[in-house]
Amino acid sequence: MPPDSLKPATDPAPAEPPYPRPAYAWYVVGVLTLVYVFSFIDRQILGLLVGPIRRDLGISDTQMSLLIGFSFAVFYTLFGIPVGRMADSGSRRGLIAAGFVLWSLMTAGCGVAKTYWQMLLFRMGVGVGEATLSPAAYSLIADYFPPQRLATAISVYSMGIYIGSGVANILGGTVVAFAAGRESWILPVLGAIRPWQIIFFIVGLPGLLLALLMYTVREPERRGRGGRSAAVPLAEVWSYFGENWRTFLCHSVGFALVSFSNYGASAWVPTFFIRSHGWTAAHIGIVYGSVVAVAGTLGIVAGGRLADWMIARGHRDATMRVGMLVSIAWLAPGMVVYLSDDPYLAVAMLAVAQFFTSAPFGVAPAAIQQVMPPAMRGQASAIYLFLVNLIGIGMGPTAVALTTDYVFADDQMLRYSLLIVTTVAHLLSAWLLWAGLKPFVRSLERKDEWLAARE
Repeated sequence: MPPDSLKPATDPAPAEPPYPRPAYAWYVVGVLTLVYVFSFIDRQILGLLVGPIRRDLGISDTQMSLLIGFSFAVFYTLFGIPVGRMADSGSRRGLIAAGFVLWSLMTAGCGVAKTYWQMLLFRMGVGVGEATLSPAAYSLIADYFPPQRLATAISVYSMGIYIGSGVANILGGTVVAFAAGRESWILPVLGAIRPWQIIFFIVGLPGLLLALLMYTVREPERRGRGGRSAAVPLAEVWSYFGENWRTFLCHSVGFALVSFSNYGASAWVPTFFIRSHGWTAAHIGIVYGSVVAVAGTLGIVAGGRLADWMIARGHRDATMRVGMLVSIAWLAPGMVVYLSDDPYLAVAMLAVAQFFTSAPFGVAPAAIQQVMPPAMRGQASAIYLFLVNLIGIGMGPTAVALTTDYVFADDQMLRYSLLIVTTVAHLLSAWLLWAGLKPFVRSLERKDEWLAARE
């Protein structure tokens, strides 16, 4: 017998509204992708500025890794869960717009930081602002697209990860080259400003205006419950998670380990090329930014298209299966990147590895939208993002730095730190995602039963 909260209602369930016109739905994805691009520019720009920030703030690799990852990730993840609950019952576009303004201000604030602790506080603020974006964006997209196109739509949105990261590196490299040989600029009110500080103004301030674009996005009707937006009781949400714990554990930790590898690499690959191959920051910034933008974008869209193709042919676990396959496919090219003494071979293999390591980041959130009732999608997305970002952004860069500082105790051994951290992460990820295939299908069946009981 189902509990009282799951008994069929006496009134017939309202008919589902039609999906919005495809052209407008893709416009919404385009706007959300642009916002995501700016979030990743603001999030990732520190990766190319390790040298000058370490010099001016007098900090170690490990302290720098806390700026890049942990300070951002802790606040991003802590605020993500209450924000996800807000996304399940309130205005999703308003939530995103407010967050965009906040993280843009905090990014620009990094440009006025004079001490390590000031920089740490501004990075925490960036994390709070960006916590508003993806839970609300995933929920919006799931109400704009039918299930058979959802993985592709979320993968297109998720291109913002790689376009933004690529632009951050290209922009950083270009500014570093432009600023070469110049110690500082004198700006009104602010006084002497270092080149790396200027970059934070350039990437942060445009977001204050671009946030207005969110008000061209209409809130679609919420599906699966007649368009109602009342929040499901929190106890019921946790009960549902408890029934499906195997799925969520294998899914969230499995994909989080790919994120762990991805963020650990993206934070330190520019520095690896500087230390091991003698490249300048400007050179690797432009090269690495181009690799990430092109190979990452192709990989994430290919992953979504493959999952949708597999779902159309009856593979209900396609979103999990794609993640498992690409984790295995990454291993050979990913290891060559750090073992090769030829920088151009390393770059070529980096492009292949980037293609594979980016593919899961569209299918992973799509899997959450598939397996969760609509009334819980924002909260489920927030919990997924909590684990992915705490493990990925919060621990990935620091794991590499700790291995360099305390295992090898030699800056020139960074390549082996990257090799160990990324390889172990992908092996564990593939195993967890494989273990989650059957539980995922069972969870899809439980969702159908949950929805049927509420009609």
